[in-house]
Amino acid sequence: MVTGGLVRLTGSGLGCPTWPQCEPGSYTPSFEAADGIHPYIEFGNRMVGIIVGFVALVMVIAVLRKARKSPFVSLSGLVLAGTIFQGVLGGITVRTGLNPGTVMAHFLISMSLIALSTLLVWNARSGPAPNPQVPHRARKLIRGFSWGTVSAVALILVLGTITTGSGPHSGDADEPARFGLDPATMSQLHADSVFLFFGLLAGILLSVRLVGGLQGATRPWLVVLAIALSQGLVGYVQYFLDLPIALVSLHMLGAAVLTLTVTWAQASLLRALR
Repeated sequence: MVTGGLVRLTGSGLGCPTWPQCEPGSYTPSFEAADGIHPYIEFGNRMVGIIVGFVALVMVIAVLRKARKSPFVSLSGLVLAGTIFQGVLGGITVRTGLNPGTVMAHFLISMSLIALSTLLVWNARSGPAPNPQVPHRARKLIRGFSWGTVSAVALILVLGTITTGSGPHSGDADEPARFGLDPATMSQLHADSVFLFFGLLAGILLSVRLVGGLQGATRPWLVVLAIALSQGLVGYVQYFLDLPIALVSLHMLGAAVLTLTVTWAQASLLRALR
């Protein structure tokens, strides 16, 4: 996430102008002084992607050898397939001149892979499911709040990528490709989705506390609250400071951490409500 964000924020999206090769006739860049740091950043991000793909492949092999049962096989397979697809989509993004639509999809698939990887780790580490005595209506209410919160996070991510695709950081400093939408309007819509998220999150925390018996499922949502507040603070500061690269990078990292923790919290809560 961080290296991919740096590619965009430093205008290095075409540091390697083609794909799967970096330059015509070569899989590595020439690193000429006139190109500056752009080839290093783009090529470095590609290498990180290859490492991630290799780790995903090793995970699938390990699962098939040691734990041939669902959900490990399906989750690890989806992570590997998604990682491979990310490489192909990255190539399409380069070949289409960093079209904001493919850049947006590239980011959202990364978020999906983080969620899938979190579920894989969570399933491997979770113990026996608790058996709290929660009334049926309360279960439905809490599930509704939790799925609403997850949906709000998805909306936040989509609107956030559209906002970025309308702002100054296109990934190419020379010929920026943009959605053509008003950045201020998109920023307001993005902020509105965040307010919706906090309202639904408050509903989860309040209902879980009133029902009782779900203490183990409450802690992850408190972590979500802390991360979301930090992420909101960074978002507002970066907006009023005209989107400095360091804060935008931190905000992207925060989006990844928020996706991870929301996935963990949702999985823990649904397991407790079975």
